[in-house]
Amino acid sequence: MGKLFQKFNNLPVKVKSSIWALICGALQKGIHVITTPIFTRLLSTSEYGQYGVFNSWFQILTIIVSLNLFAGVFQQGLVKFDSDKDSFTSSFQGVTTVLVAIWTVIYLSFKNFWNDILSLTTVQMLLMLLFIWLSAVFGFWIAEQRNAYRYKALVIVTLIVSVLSPVTSIIFIKLSDDKVTAKILGSVLIAFIVYLPLYFIQLNKGRRFFSADYWKYALSFGIPLIPHYLSQVVLNSSDRIMIERIVDDSSAGIYNLAYAVAMIMVIFNNALLQTLSPWIYQRIKAKEISEIEPIAYISLIGVAIVNFVLILIAPEAVRIFAPAEYYDAIWVIPPVAMSVYYMYCYDMFAKFAFYYEKKHFIAIASVIAAVANIVLNFIFIKKFGFIAAGYTTLVCFILYATGHYIFMNTVCKKYCDGVKPYDTMLIILISFTFTLAGFLVLPVYTHFYTRYLILAIIIIAAVLYRKTITKSIKTILSMKKA
Repeated sequence: MGKLFQKFNNLPVKVKSSIWALICGALQKGIHVITTPIFTRLLSTSEYGQYGVFNSWFQILTIIVSLNLFAGVFQQGLVKFDSDKDSFTSSFQGVTTVLVAIWTVIYLSFKNFWNDILSLTTVQMLLMLLFIWLSAVFGFWIAEQRNAYRYKALVIVTLIVSVLSPVTSIIFIKLSDDKVTAKILGSVLIAFIVYLPLYFIQLNKGRRFFSADYWKYALSFGIPLIPHYLSQVVLNSSDRIMIERIVDDSSAGIYNLAYAVAMIMVIFNNALLQTLSPWIYQRIKAKEISEIEPIAYISLIGVAIVNFVLILIAPEAVRIFAPAEYYDAIWVIPPVAMSVYYMYCYDMFAKFAFYYEKKHFIAIASVIAAVANIVLNFIFIKKFGFIAAGYTTLVCFILYATGHYIFMNTVCKKYCDGVKPYDTMLIILISFTFTLAGFLVLPVYTHFYTRYLILAIIIIAAVLYRKTITKSIKTILSMKKA
């Protein structure tokens, strides 16, 4: 352990910051995973479905209300306005505060109308608007910490919120008859206590609530990216809302659990992306496109294997996470887990359009997939029930990744001397093999020994080829230092 700590301390600050960022993400997701079995037992399937619908609307309205200014726009600005970043940060806090205030007035002016559309109560809506603002406050602070490679405070704050939020929610649920609102209130209260001081710290440092130039910069970048951000959320969240409307709250709750279990693998995705993204952008900038290809294939195969393992153990995972009434969730996990693989594909492809600032390409591919998701959900959920939503999600993420792949080649043709980053047939082979394997597992889903025999074969193969796997992992990790 002493040697490990010494090695860690000797790492460059950028590498240490990246590692702690991954730890923060794992902590948040890990605690969420651990507490999910508690909440599925405290809440009925109907109540859990209502909470899932609240979360879906939260993700959608965050983009509309705050313009997601704390995401890419702010991170890019911290570099662009490095000499005045404190004022830049406080100005972004200011414009976000005003946006949330305006939308709160709009909501209160027509609250019955909005409550009926969103299937939420007035208290839940006000808590959501407050939570949107607090989440943006925290988002600005996180970006600032990462930009300055200050990871210690980030870990402490993340750990405090990740632990206290579920604990408070559990206490409130136990004390309340309205368990859904109690769950929401627990999260918002802890966020208010922890995030509010960060807001005033940043305002005090920048001492500029309003800046015409910075507000114009925020709105001119944030508004055009709404279709892209909104499309991503629609792909991830529209299923639960439409299931609640077309079927019932209980089915939405079962689907919400399946989605939550499948999304565990996003931790692995994000860990790889945090490692690879800076290196990929450096290779794009240096026009060394060919160096990306072998690393991309290794990472795609790794993501495919990890998600395939989740598909194999899904029935046991559902039993751990929830009581018997949620068991139908096992049939949703395979297609959603496959979708997680295609989410990763999208990110690998879209980096080229992001780097060369081709926002229209990004938006077009995202909007097409989102519209297709809504249309397919409307048709197939009505016909086959909530399980169909898992398969419409898979189809639309395949479409999503394909669209970004096509636009990636278009961008590279113009800006990368016509060099294609990846071999199309090899990408298709990896993706088709993984998807086919996922579907072939379904006939034996109720056969415990068959599934675990397949899992044992994977483990044996991993042991036999451990040197190759270790070499690949070391190659990917070395990207941090490049």
